[in-house]
Parts: sequence; structure tokens; C-alpha cells
Amino acid sequence: MNSVGEGCTDLKREYDQCFNRWFAEKFLKEDRSGDPCTEMFKKYQHCVQKAIKEKNIPIDGVEFMGPNKEKPDS
Repeated sequence: MNSVGEGCTDLKREYDQCFNRWFAEKFLKEDRSGDPCTEMFKKYQHCVQKAIKEKNIPIDGVEFMGPNKEKPDS
């Protein structure tokens, strides 16, 4: 799946690969020593936020998840 911004698609793929590798090779094996993909995620997130702004996509009231963010109670 492509990203909202064409320029972000490669960053998304790189992050997805990093996350999937970390999830399979570390997290599922109970190695909770950290997420090596955090910086890559931040770069991708910044790119997406820029693309959303450039395309004037309304995001008022939308909350985003990310590193160091708690999932809201349902």
C-alpha cells in the first residue's frame, strides 16, 4: 500500500520492513530491548504530516498513535 504522499512511499516501505523484522525476530521472541525503527518511523511520520498539510487534508480532531504515545482507553 502506498503512502498518502508519493514521496513518503519509500519511507513507508522501509519502516514496514524494519518493523516486521523487529516484530518477528525480537518482539515475538520476548526480546523487549527496544524498537530499532523509532527514528525511521519519525522520518516517515514527518513526511506524512507534510503531505497532509500540502494536500489540505482536514485532520482536526484526529489523534495519532506513535512511539511513546499511550493508546486511549476505549
